[in-house]
Amino acid sequence: MPPFTTRPLGRSDLHVPDVCLGTMTFGEQTSEADAHAQLDYALAAGVNFIDTAEMYAVPARPETSGASEEIVGRWLARQPRDKVIVATKVAGPARSMSWIRNGPLALDRANIRAAIEGSLRRLQTDYIDLYQLHWPERNQPMFGQWQFDPAGERGATPIREQLEALGELVREGKIRQIGVSNEHPWGIMQFTRLADELGLPHIVATQNAYHLMNRVFETGLTEVCHREQVGLLAYSPLAFGHLSGKYLDNPAASGRLTQWPAFGQRYTKPNVIPAVTAYAELAHRHGLTPTQLALGFVRSRWFVASTIIGASSLEQLKETLPATQTPISAELLAEIDAIHLRYTNPAP
Repeated sequence: MPPFTTRPLGRSDLHVPDVCLGTMTFGEQTSEADAHAQLDYALAAGVNFIDTAEMYAVPARPETSGASEEIVGRWLARQPRDKVIVATKVAGPARSMSWIRNGPLALDRANIRAAIEGSLRRLQTDYIDLYQLHWPERNQPMFGQWQFDPAGERGATPIREQLEALGELVREGKIRQIGVSNEHPWGIMQFTRLADELGLPHIVATQNAYHLMNRVFETGLTEVCHREQVGLLAYSPLAFGHLSGKYLDNPAASGRLTQWPAFGQRYTKPNVIPAVTAYAELAHRHGLTPTQLALGFVRSRWFVASTIIGASSLEQLKETLPATQTPISAELLAEIDAIHLRYTNPAP
């Protein structure tokens, strides 16, 4: 496997490999032994960037909350800490997970501080390299929603207060860099503007869904993130397995969508199956697997700082990690764009 490219993360001095290992299956689909084998395999391949969250494993439930961090923490305790880049996230109130911190009421100082203390303990470390707000506290469309609805307005911790709370933790050495997740252009601009005006830490990354069937990021966020120096950490590059093509041949194939059908709501929109079919056919015409096409496309994009891949098993990781390095020619990209114009963002 060729070496992975290292890219700067935003305007920070943090350089990350262009592929990151996601861990949301650890503690649910993936046993601790297999998870540690995945971490060993990724690290040996040059992928020393690990992403987790206080709410993981997924699907989120009280019994497995924090399990992914604990599993990573027991592995991390055996590694030279400065050789591994660890990212984790604080859960906000928008998804009503009452078992986290007795119900995360806000992304305010008290909740952010309690969250990071818990993550540091579970990860068995003194600091987090990249600490992210898992999703905005304010009203906005996310996780398959695609229209902003002002009728959904609710109270939310001002972004200034969120930044101030994060800034305190940066000064204390508990966080190196900060980021956001599932953000929109307005949010990115507010975070960067307030950081400039108040001398607070800049966000260096946003973790958003991005794949062949969801290129919404390109519409407004590419310019904003380029000008404000915010890197994209692209998650769900295989669209929950759809873009591997496995559900075309066997709708009952083993995977998260068949184990937990609720995840599939994002992919029940009319043009999903025609788009997956078109991309699979394109991959085969070029002598590629659908997985190689999908992962190679995301990694090739100029605005993607790192592509987050996850696997339920070591065997699956051994397929997907090399697939991320699939080259995408100008000719192939033109054919991808032609399909995109025919089936534009069927699974936002």
